[in-house]
Amino acid sequence: MTTQGIPAMDPRPSGLTIGTYDTYREAQRAVDYLSDEKFPVEHTTIVGNNLRQVEKITGRLTWGRALAAGLASGAWFGLFVGLLLGLFTSGNWLAALLTGVVLGAFFGLVFGGLSYAQSAGRRDFTSRTAVVATTYDVLCDFKFAEEARNHLAKLALKGEVNPLVPEQPVPQQPVQQPVQRPQD
Repeated sequence: MTTQGIPAMDPRPSGLTIGTYDTYREAQRAVDYLSDEKFPVEHTTIVGNNLRQVEKITGRLTWGRALAAGLASGAWFGLFVGLLLGLFTSGNWLAALLTGVVLGAFFGLVFGGLSYAQSAGRRDFTSRTAVVATTYDVLCDFKFAEEARNHLAKLALKGEVNPLVPEQPVPQQPVQQPVQRPQD
């Protein structure tokens, strides 16, 4: 089924795992290497495992920072609006531009202050948020998996990526019972 010419994609990954990597960059490098080797990469998929949301705290949020951030974002928006108005003004386009910047900065300052006051100290810090995976698997369709693994083994030998080796269970030796001899 397609939606306006876009082929439908089954979101569930399938295929054999041909490599597991610590970072997305390494998994991407592995697929890029397969492409360089003329491998049909349309049969591969990169899957992030054990997703986590990570929030990196970047600093304290104070009145000064909240007002400055509001002023700056308002000025940028005002610059954009002023440029648009300046394009359609038959008079002084510079006046439209400056008016947009000044009004945008003023309203940004006001809304930045109101927003900070409304939080009432519940979130007095700034941060960046990202979703990351603990490992990345590269999967390949079954009929191409062996060829892909052979290519990726060459890449690993070059030392450009460090694939994770799956933990192999230690084979257990059967416990041998001592042979009991019949007593005479």
